[in-house]
Amino acid sequence: MTKQNSTPFPDFLYERPDLDRMGADFDASLQEFRQAKSVDEAATYVESMDGIRAELMTAYNICHIRYTINTKDEFYRAEHDWFDENSPRTEAWRSGYYSALVDSPFREQLEERFGAQLFRVAELSIKTFKPEILPLLQQENKFSSSFTKMTASAAIEFDGETYNLSNILTKELDADRQVRKRAAEAKWGWYAERVDKIDEIFGNLVKTRTEAAQKLGYDNFIGLGYARMLRTDYDPDRVAIFRKGIRDHFVPLAKEMYERQRQRLGVDRLQYYDEAFRFPEGNPKPQGAPEWIIDRARDMYDELAPETGDFFRILQERKLMDLVAKEGKATGGYCTFLPDYGLPYIFSNFNGTSGDIDVLTHEFGHAFQVYTSRHQRPNEYNWPTYEACEIHSMSMEFFTYPWMRNFFGSDTDRYFYSHLSGAVRFLPYGVAIDEFQHRIYAEPELDGPARRAVWSELEKVYLPQRSYEDNDYLNSGGYWQRQNHVFAAPFYYIDYCLAQICAFQFWLLNEADHHKAWSSYLKLCKAGGSGSFLELVELAGLESPFEEGVIERLAKAVGERLEAM
Repeated sequence: MTKQNSTPFPDFLYERPDLDRMGADFDASLQEFRQAKSVDEAATYVESMDGIRAELMTAYNICHIRYTINTKDEFYRAEHDWFDENSPRTEAWRSGYYSALVDSPFREQLEERFGAQLFRVAELSIKTFKPEILPLLQQENKFSSSFTKMTASAAIEFDGETYNLSNILTKELDADRQVRKRAAEAKWGWYAERVDKIDEIFGNLVKTRTEAAQKLGYDNFIGLGYARMLRTDYDPDRVAIFRKGIRDHFVPLAKEMYERQRQRLGVDRLQYYDEAFRFPEGNPKPQGAPEWIIDRARDMYDELAPETGDFFRILQERKLMDLVAKEGKATGGYCTFLPDYGLPYIFSNFNGTSGDIDVLTHEFGHAFQVYTSRHQRPNEYNWPTYEACEIHSMSMEFFTYPWMRNFFGSDTDRYFYSHLSGAVRFLPYGVAIDEFQHRIYAEPELDGPARRAVWSELEKVYLPQRSYEDNDYLNSGGYWQRQNHVFAAPFYYIDYCLAQICAFQFWLLNEADHHKAWSSYLKLCKAGGSGSFLELVELAGLESPFEEGVIERLAKAVGERLEAM
């Protein structure tokens, strides 16, 4: 049950969950569900089990947020370790519930009440767990967390100052090319010094995930990875066709963008430390400090829609955002959900670049969606599957275009070009990361150098402009090791690419008819996870990224807009 109060997040109570008590309560509800005499009685126990799962998820996410805000906090580090060790126990609860659900004599009536997606999720999830893989899930959690701890603790010395992996970017974007080069060398030197350890962590993850998959009857982890991601209406073959569409239509467009950048910068060869530096006069930056950004974001969301304005004030008043990079903070950005409160939380690492605005609009899109669908039941419907989730976030970046002058002033036109061309540049990288994971999990016996060789091979296909000059670590294929998703969320990367194709469509529709576009977007947000990816795409009136000709048409439209810019 949602807690109705105005308590700010820093005052939310955290208590380590009593898994023995919760497990007993869950088992009791599950037995009652199995013995239910009517569909109404069965639905009552679905709600009861939902409540127990929500309680557990709320405790975990409070812990996770506070740990990632400060990975040096000894209390929350210990609690996070406890969850790594003990949360896999709860997979047995979920597996038992889903098995009972799909075998229920009231399945047909329950599908009418809750929708078919719950049962699709249940059928796939059953294939992801058996009690005998519990120790492997615990190991996987520990290996993944060890990478998070390592990257969060990064201390990079540069010109007498100490940086982490988030704020070193400010030096990598310096107008002085030699400063950019030295900053990039310092950052990648940090990775290079730890390459053996990173190889070991990832090797352990591949081995553990492969063993779990084989114990569950899969040939390798690919099938298990897709089942974990709850992909009900597409498979690796369709993803391979999608990657080919990006390779055929967006790789040439991205290559053209890089060549124009080389000419703008006036360099003979665009190097890896030049790629993020878009303009000779410097990249567009927000014109104020984080507090200034938040003030303007509040005005922006007031003007975008009544729903977004009201929601942004909730985020502020309940202190549901931690946005600025600082020592000991985990890298990256995310949005999570606290189901017992019906509230999301936004985490990011502002570092003074245009990415501060991108991450704020992106994560706000996630937060707005899950808040809008917080009343969806069962719990599975609060969030959609990840590729559908990313439609809300990436599209919000485009819906906020009309207000970018409030943040960038005279730099706004350059921001528009940078953001749109950045979306083009991302797609080849995103599908390269996806193909890399397919290759690695198909050949789990590969060692660290061999895995890096696979990445080097894929870079030549998807990122043909890239030059690492004399950086041995990057020339050996180390670049992928910066990507947290590969370690913590296998196969969660193609989702961004699929969603980007949908977001392009929302962008074009919004320019043609804002009211229609926003109504469609709001409808999609309210639906939450009540449909599969392709069902939600259809609900929003968008074309499937898998449909023939869609990628080609969008590449042409985006290319024409960039040409006009």
